[in-house]
Amino acid sequence: MPDYYKKSIDLHKKLRGKIEISNKTKVESKEDLAVVYSPGVAQPCLAIQENPELAYDYTIKGNTVAIVSDGSAVLGLGNIGPKAAIPVMEGKAMLFKKFGGVDAFPICLDTQNPQEIIDTVKRISPVFGGVNLEDISAPRCFEIEAALQDIGIPVFHDDQHGTAIVTLAGILNSCKVLDKKFDELKVVVNGAGSAGVAISKLLRCISLDPSQCLSVREIIICDSKGIIHKNRTNLNSVKEELLTFSNPNNVEGYLQDAIKDADVFIGVSKGNILSAEDVKTMNINPVIFALANPEPEIAPEEAYKGGAAIVATGRSDYPNQVNNVLVFPGIFRGALDGRAKKITPIMKLAAAYALADCVENPTRERIIPSSFDEGIANKVSSAVANSCSVISEHNHNRI
Repeated sequence: MPDYYKKSIDLHKKLRGKIEISNKTKVESKEDLAVVYSPGVAQPCLAIQENPELAYDYTIKGNTVAIVSDGSAVLGLGNIGPKAAIPVMEGKAMLFKKFGGVDAFPICLDTQNPQEIIDTVKRISPVFGGVNLEDISAPRCFEIEAALQDIGIPVFHDDQHGTAIVTLAGILNSCKVLDKKFDELKVVVNGAGSAGVAISKLLRCISLDPSQCLSVREIIICDSKGIIHKNRTNLNSVKEELLTFSNPNNVEGYLQDAIKDADVFIGVSKGNILSAEDVKTMNINPVIFALANPEPEIAPEEAYKGGAAIVATGRSDYPNQVNNVLVFPGIFRGALDGRAKKITPIMKLAAAYALADCVENPTRERIIPSSFDEGIANKVSSAVANSCSVISEHNHNRI
């Protein structure tokens, strides 16, 4: 057992959790009590009653995010339930505060019924400025996120869009390093869960101009049964939608068939399903994003044997770690600062470009910044806040 596993259990036991609520002002006298509570607190209450937007100025709403999970798809652990998911959500709350200055709180729900989750989030939304959906299994996560887009505060499923944004930033910088054109790329995505679907959709249109669209040349998406094609039966509605823009030549077969002559492989599935021989069938200087954890779809060493030019994983012990902490603190910081009502496609793209720009001179070993590089959240949040007022037109509504 790695040393950090023991350290983690010891730390959690010692601290009884990793976050706490603290007061922003003293309560040491009757006057203090009268100001922060009764009778003085009546005045901000009445002001908010008259103008609900003042809740952002007078309460924690303006800087607080709910991290909502049902514990059904915790990374690397699966469906462990709401109580067992609490340590992960606490950790997420710590990262919100550390990197974005955002106060976040775990809300682990004892239900996996989509409508009950939707109703619960709607009912608790008055106190929060945003909602981060976390570790909710597909395809329920798509239904839940879609149903919450008009509740007046941004709702963002990080497992989908956080991964997609960091991946796009890495692909943009890979194109710079390898002198490849984005719109000439053939991309294979292995995994049709939350991350795979979001990545595929984001690659469809990466123009910051809502009236235009710049897309990769071709996307082929695979699931556990092989290539998703039009002759497959019993596809769910999510996979049927993917076919509206993927696999234009209706290629059939398995991952090894899809990957031939591909420029980019993106794996969000399971470990050790790709070999060096498979990589050799790809286009010259292929880019490999093997993001399964803890074991990637192919070990970087094996990918390089097959001729990979750039390799990214979800692990911290290799270069080019695709880590959602690079974007979610900045996304919500920018959304809160911009008083956004929802996270728009333009905001996601702005975050991706800002993240890519955090690496001034990308190399094969550095297409993505480190989580601890200075100023990442500030750059992402500024880009997101500035894009809050941009209206997403037809091309971007598909993301």
